[in-house]
Amino acid sequence: MTKVTGIGGIFFKCNDPTKVKDWYKENLAINTDQWGSCFEWRQADDGVKKGFTQWSPMANNSEFFGDQEFMINYRVDNIEALVKELKLSGITILDNIETYEYGKFVHILDAEGKKVELWEPIDEEFDKIVGGRTK
Repeated sequence: MTKVTGIGGIFFKCNDPTKVKDWYKENLAINTDQWGSCFEWRQADDGVKKGFTQWSPMANNSEFFGDQEFMINYRVDNIEALVKELKLSGITILDNIETYEYGKFVHILDAEGKKVELWEPIDEEFDKIVGGRTK
């Protein structure tokens, strides 16, 4: 079975994303860009390789994750195989796998109908485009 390898991102709604990002920057030293911040870390099985977790405050009217207050993005090993397994288990797959230079994404519903994002990252490419970083 394919598996989740970590948290790829946490996205949450707020009244004023800029104000929230500024507050976190001023009070907790989280460096931000237009998307939020990216936490860089080293992978457990290969300490030379970087990994990333995205932190993103989003406007209350964001449609990115419906009417939920937050959405978690999970890093996965092999998104195609995982989606096949999930379909066989009757899990709702909300969209087709989308491919970008920094990885592949798909959205599913969990046991309570909450939207979850799965990401098969290409960390080397993500590293090239990430702006705000908190190490």
